[in-house]
Amino acid sequence: MNKAVDISTKKLISLAPNNWAKWVTGIPDIVTGEILNTEFQWISRQSDVVIQAESPQYGKFLILNELQLRHTSEMPRRMRAYAALAEEKYKLQTYPVLINILKISNSEIPTSFASNFIGLRAIQDYRVINLWEVDVNIAFETPLPSLLPFVPILKGGENESTIREALRMLRADEQLNQLETVLAFFATFVLESTLVQEIMRWDMTVLRESPWYQEILREGQARGEAEGEARGEVRGIISSIETSLEAKFGSDGLELMSQISQISDLEQLKEILRRIVVANTIQELRNVL
Repeated sequence: MNKAVDISTKKLISLAPNNWAKWVTGIPDIVTGEILNTEFQWISRQSDVVIQAESPQYGKFLILNELQLRHTSEMPRRMRAYAALAEEKYKLQTYPVLINILKISNSEIPTSFASNFIGLRAIQDYRVINLWEVDVNIAFETPLPSLLPFVPILKGGENESTIREALRMLRADEQLNQLETVLAFFATFVLESTLVQEIMRWDMTVLRESPWYQEILREGQARGEAEGEARGEVRGIISSIETSLEAKFGSDGLELMSQISQISDLEQLKEILRRIVVANTIQELRNVL
């Protein structure tokens, strides 16, 4: 499924590619080159961003960046495939990095793919970065402008003054000001929607139409389309609602699923998903239901 986001991952990373590369690899003297084409000939699949890099110690290599709204069980296998395809295409060693944006459970996230089939092993390690574990000061001090839209969900970034500072920096730079709706979307996970509206100074309908929300909606539709039936699409939207409730309201949000799971009207389910984006409290969602 193609990703639909306000600003592509490629553009986010290209804002400061050297600082990004230093952050994800931990190599202080790394120098980045071009951002490479990630269309692979044999398989219709794209990774997020592949950067050509070089350091005195490791020479030329690739940094494969995979940015996910939330982690899924398919990711280890996908990381193995992406790394292999990138190495085959560019004939360079690859450093794969998986970046997870939202925390949806306390389960440990794998850092490798491993299989053993009839005595033949396949292993692929990759680095995992969970944004909720990243200190918010990195975005301001490094500087790492690619992380500014994610400030509300970074560690220590949930307070109003920090979010206002991130917004000020985004608006002060012509290259960054398009990222305001991304910041606003994630701000609704930690602040009341009315306060986000006041900070951003525009109507919340702009946020409801944010492609970050559209991505969540499309994921649910795609799950249903894969099953090839209307009921499958309903189940897909319900699954997206469940994930969004847990990401925003935790276990309290999941208490609503017993009621939501009984709804079969697709448009009603889509409206519930829209309301989750701008809801301040669980009670608001109960009133909608």
